[in-house]
Amino acid sequence: MKLAVVGGGSTYTPELVDGFARLRDTLPVSELVLVDPSAERLEPVGALARRIFARQGHPGTVTTTSDLDAGVAGAAAVLLQLRVGGQAARQQDETWPLECGCVGQETTGAGGLAKALRTVPVVLDIAERVRLASPDAWIIDFTNPVGIVTRALLAAGHRAVGLCNVAIGLQRKFAALLDLAPAEVHLDHVGLNHLTWELGVRRGGPDGPDLLPGLLAGHAEAIAADLRLPRAVLDRLGVVPSYYLRYFYAHDEVVRELGGKPSRAAEVAAMEAELLRMYRDPALDRKPELLAKRGGAFYSEAAVDLAAALLGGCGSPVQVVNTRNDGTLPFLPDDAVVEVQARVGGDGPVPLPVPRLDPLYAGLVAGVTAYEELALDAALRGGRERVFRALLAHPLVGQFDLAEGLTDRLLAHNKEHLAWA
Repeated sequence: MKLAVVGGGSTYTPELVDGFARLRDTLPVSELVLVDPSAERLEPVGALARRIFARQGHPGTVTTTSDLDAGVAGAAAVLLQLRVGGQAARQQDETWPLECGCVGQETTGAGGLAKALRTVPVVLDIAERVRLASPDAWIIDFTNPVGIVTRALLAAGHRAVGLCNVAIGLQRKFAALLDLAPAEVHLDHVGLNHLTWELGVRRGGPDGPDLLPGLLAGHAEAIAADLRLPRAVLDRLGVVPSYYLRYFYAHDEVVRELGGKPSRAAEVAAMEAELLRMYRDPALDRKPELLAKRGGAFYSEAAVDLAAALLGGCGSPVQVVNTRNDGTLPFLPDDAVVEVQARVGGDGPVPLPVPRLDPLYAGLVAGVTAYEELALDAALRGGRERVFRALLAHPLVGQFDLAEGLTDRLLAHNKEHLAWA
């Protein structure tokens, strides 16, 4: 089968290629096409991808192209991993919100809204071209903010599923702590993309015994350290929040930290330059260790598993995905996108039943969902007032003057990417 990766010149791509090579029995890829407008990035990434396939004895071919329509034609699945505006735009997303005393982050808060506004129109254009070139192709979105982008794709009628690596990362971490194989660990993973909680950690599947109380009793200190939250938070909640919840549970502390150190965007930009230099070495035929620091751990395993399940391969029947709510969380609209465990097959994901969500979490989920609805409206229709409304609705903003100041800064820093600004 043919798979296409749009944004194939990303430094993430060798992680994905490594997974395709190692897990070829799960997902037999005959042709992998990397699509990217940047020849400067695509050439070294594509060459390394071919060397990885060769080293691991993969019989498939790896091709590169800047022609989107040709690249996705005939593909069974198209993976999206874009960053509109590159690291330069991310640098802005992480800095100007700090001027207003708000967290500067690429998927959360005002910076996340800026990324959504830049990204949604581009992704929808790509998806329409995929629909013309490969009407039956599945679109797997790894492009942030995944929840908003996936909601845009589904609202436009595309065969799309959102993917994030937070859940698989926690599954692997918990499996190691419990001395279990990852496949034995099932997470009761509930919420929105980058706003989730592990309500249970079950052995063997969704009906297995809950190991979370014992896990917290024996390893809460280590888990809290990874989340950069006080252990007392885990003790009082009795669940494990995503590390993105730190932006909500310790917002002011995070703002102080971010204001006193180089941005993550600056760190990643330097890392990407070094990675691309390494990728140009013809002797390199595996993903370098430095790539693990770039982010996206276990992305390849999650992507292979999801694509295989959608395309009739050997993928796991139950996986964490971003998909339509359709009553899964009854207090949200049906067309909201939730991140939950779902049964995945050729017809797409079907969420598993979720127990009633504690108001402590449900309130925040409802608030962020309302923001995401307004953010998508702003991304689709533009206009300063729509941007303002989305910011005012965000739980990390919520003040009139603050939303006004953030709106002004967002528009000033993103004019080149917003056709209506």
